[in-house]
Amino acid sequence: MLKKQIDNGVIIGRFQVDTLHEGHKALLDSVADSVGRLIIFVGLSPNKCTKNNPLDFMSVRSMLQEHYPDAVIQYIKDTQSNKQWSEVLDSQIEALIGPRQNVMLFGSRDSFIPYYSGKYPVEELVQQSFASGSQIRRDLAARSRNSRDWRAGVIWAMQNQWDGPEVCIDSALFNDDFTRILLGRKKDETLFRLIGGFVENKETFETAVARESMEEANVVVKNTKYVGSFFIDDWRKRGEVDKITTALYYSTFEGKPTPGDDIYELRWFDFEYGIEEFVVLNHKEMIIALLKHLDNE
Repeated sequence: MLKKQIDNGVIIGRFQVDTLHEGHKALLDSVADSVGRLIIFVGLSPNKCTKNNPLDFMSVRSMLQEHYPDAVIQYIKDTQSNKQWSEVLDSQIEALIGPRQNVMLFGSRDSFIPYYSGKYPVEELVQQSFASGSQIRRDLAARSRNSRDWRAGVIWAMQNQWDGPEVCIDSALFNDDFTRILLGRKKDETLFRLIGGFVENKETFETAVARESMEEANVVVKNTKYVGSFFIDDWRKRGEVDKITTALYYSTFEGKPTPGDDIYELRWFDFEYGIEEFVVLNHKEMIIALLKHLDNE
């Protein structure tokens, strides 16, 4: 049981959920009932409206105030180092307390405790109720709600995200002497295109080239080289703020080309001026740039 002589009990959390779950309430209640004053710091990411941090400070503060109207609720921004973060937290706490008041920081096993190196004492509380904020957010994402407030919230979140671009790679696959190029065609198209797609999270451009070449053509690239980057006026992005930028690479490859993923047909073309007439509009500029690039090598 916590002792009453603690003047200020401090809890730090992100609380990135639509309503406080039982784990939050158990932690907050145990401290609020046992100290003179409850101070809550809401951790703020430098990124707005992300999957892990969808809510802004005011939204989280309003939710906390519904249950803890007497608590002091402030925010603390993420910093590059734990040491700097600890120093900032200490400074913010010091500004809130009286000259002769004491402070105790409280957290569960998976909280801020391992990262804090400041001057105030810390007590780890045994967590009796467990809930995953990440799972709650995934569950919320799986369904829509029919209310004006829900629609307003979705619009608010999208308007507060950073604008694109979305990043792709395009892979030009050649035979060994660079006289022929392998292009792909989608089922609903008549013209051909470079192999490529979106760069995945935690993936380099070169890794994406290798992955897309395997997924769409079932080949292993070798001697991959960079040509340049290009804006793609994709019809799916017309009318949208986020656009597509792609990085163009070329390489030879090993293996027997076989269509995969959304590629319906693969075909060899002589790599010479005029080939752009067989290529989809969005890839013409890249084909011409590639012709000029190889001419100059």
